Amino acid sequence: MTLPFPQLIDLALRVVMLLFAVIIHEVAHGYVAWRFGDPTARFAGRLTLNPLPHLDLFGTILVPGLLLLSGSSVIFGWAKPVPVNPMNFRHVRAGELAVSAAGPLSNLALAVLFAGLLHLGGGNLGLVKLAYYGVSINLFLALFNLVPIPPLDGSHIVSALLPYRLARLYNYLEPFGFILILLLFYTGIMSLLLMPPYIFLRQLLLGF
Repeated sequence: MTLPFPQLIDLALRVVMLLFAVIIHEVAHGYVAWRFGDPTARFAGRLTLNPLPHLDLFGTILVPGLLLLSGSSVIFGWAKPVPVNPMNFRHVRAGELAVSAAGPLSNLALAVLFAGLLHLGGGNLGLVKLAYYGVSINLFLALFNLVPIPPLDGSHIVSALLPYRLARLYNYLEPFGFILILLLFYTGIMSLLLMPPYIFLRQLLLGF
């Protein structure tokens, strides 16, 4: 079945926005790591907006594709994680905290920027759609990544704040984290956790 042209444009806009959001997310991680003394991501060629080095078959293609095909109102995914070596940080704990927070904060910043674009757009339908997807996709990515389940960014933030022994115990969850995330989505618990702050922030930024 062939999609009408307006739906194809809408689909393309969502895909491009998601790709842009996850690339900025990973570049933010790598850039902050570099500023804290770890050039690993820079040497790996990951401090670039070129999408090719960031593509992940599962997170950048399959998951968003399945969500789009299912008609989901929320689309998200992830890029290939940038390589980071905390041993290169001048201050390990501060570096881990800053690098982990950089990704979600970059998406929140993008959401604010796209909301500003909406208010400057003067009611132009194209800009309204661009702003809506820019806000909604970036907000969902930021909130999802702040969930404190390994290997999401939220877990690294919590780990950096915990005493060393507790952090080690907490990090033992990482091999089971992806299974736990899938279970939370399957049972609807993840939606119960994410949708209230997502709707609140979206309405705050967009006004609807």
